[in-house]
Amino acid sequence: MAALGDIRKVTWEKKMRDFFTGIYNVYGFILRFLREVFVPPYEFREIIRQCYEIGYRSLGIITLTAFITGIVFTKQSRPSLSEFGATSWLPSLISIAVIRALAPLITALVIAGKVGSNMGAELGSMRVTEQIDAMEVSSTNPFNFLVVTRVLAITVSLPILVTYFAFIGLIGGYLNIHTNELTSFTSFIQDAFAKISFLDLFASFIKAVVYGFTIGITGCFKGYHATQGTVGVGRAANAAVVLSMFLIFIEEMIIVQFVNYFR
Repeated sequence: MAALGDIRKVTWEKKMRDFFTGIYNVYGFILRFLREVFVPPYEFREIIRQCYEIGYRSLGIITLTAFITGIVFTKQSRPSLSEFGATSWLPSLISIAVIRALAPLITALVIAGKVGSNMGAELGSMRVTEQIDAMEVSSTNPFNFLVVTRVLAITVSLPILVTYFAFIGLIGGYLNIHTNELTSFTSFIQDAFAKISFLDLFASFIKAVVYGFTIGITGCFKGYHATQGTVGVGRAANAAVVLSMFLIFIEEMIIVQFVNYFR
């Protein structure tokens, strides 16, 4: 029994040591990014290519997700408002829900699953096949070319995708409202933005930037430090998605509380 207790104690100590070591490594990774982002050479061509891969190639799934979200949310909200004879509040309700919460959150989750896993797998495969080591030996800076460009690209692209999601989501909501209430597009827009303030738009933008940076750093960190061959690549891709989504929900709660303090 004593030996079993010692084994458990050693295992617990190892887990705690690995946990704090991981936090330290992430902290160092972020500091290195903040240092490298201002150091030339600046890979503008690679940043633009990554923006194309992250942003343009994600428009299809973002369009479908946003349109369905707008329609479904409107359909689910109408019966409750109808009980109080307040279906005229639907445009305002949809715009508040989409702009304040749904657009940044759902877009970030979709991109985390699509782009975050790709970053983890791509950099992980380069690490286990020693391509990153070869770049370091050849006197190039793989961190600047592989990590900085991807993090900057997703941090820039996500606010654009969030804006696009909000627009498509509102279009989906309008089509559903127009079908049932014959509301004109002008009236819908006026009612939708009557309750939206600059603080709502600014908070949504801040969320998008923070989520994009989180997804980029998490995916690149997991891929850049992948080990154990092809198995490690799969683990890096999976960990990038799971950890990104977990951090996004934590950041969502923190930002909402902070914004509500000023509301």
